[in-house]
Amino acid sequence: MFGVRGTGDTSGYGRLVPPTHVVGTSTRPYGGYFDSIADDMERKLPERGLSFDDAVETVVVFRGQLTLHIRREHLVPVATMLRNDAELRFEMCLGVSGVHYPQNTGRELHAVYPLLSITHNRRIRLEVSVPESDPHIPTLVGVYPTNDWHERETYDFFGIQFDGHPSLTRIEMPDDWVGHPQRKDYPLGGIPVEYKGATIPPPDRRREYN
Repeated sequence: MFGVRGTGDTSGYGRLVPPTHVVGTSTRPYGGYFDSIADDMERKLPERGLSFDDAVETVVVFRGQLTLHIRREHLVPVATMLRNDAELRFEMCLGVSGVHYPQNTGRELHAVYPLLSITHNRRIRLEVSVPESDPHIPTLVGVYPTNDWHERETYDFFGIQFDGHPSLTRIEMPDDWVGHPQRKDYPLGGIPVEYKGATIPPPDRRREYN
């Protein structure tokens, strides 16, 4: 379609598959305001019947960002506390992004939630990992209503089921679409697609522009 000849490779990377680097658990001190957030959570979570270790699987500080890996069954109470507590006050969730790690057995699908505290000018991320065989995560629409369409998009493209969502339907792809296009095991090209009668051919049979 764009004049490429011969290889059949449409990835643009010459079939190169870079290794996935998963950052390990960070240890104290985390640095900056990250320690005070962890301290506040350790004090406040028991008020909700949780310990910090029950709710948080790992803490990762990488490239100036604090990521709290939350067990999915505790996501809603943790997010509610982060929003409501005066010392934390993360009023905004900036959506949810899906990530697919096919080699991370039992934790292939990840949902990442960037949180912003306008009150304290702070940012953190929550991350929840689930297996492909059981891709269920509780919805955060009741805590952060603006996550409505973001969760629908993540469901559409990655197949994560957000339990309790008021209307978990596709938002980008047609309703009868098969599969989830942003998973890494989804075929890159040659999908028989028709829009208004136009068929998209496989990459090796597209026309070229001269």
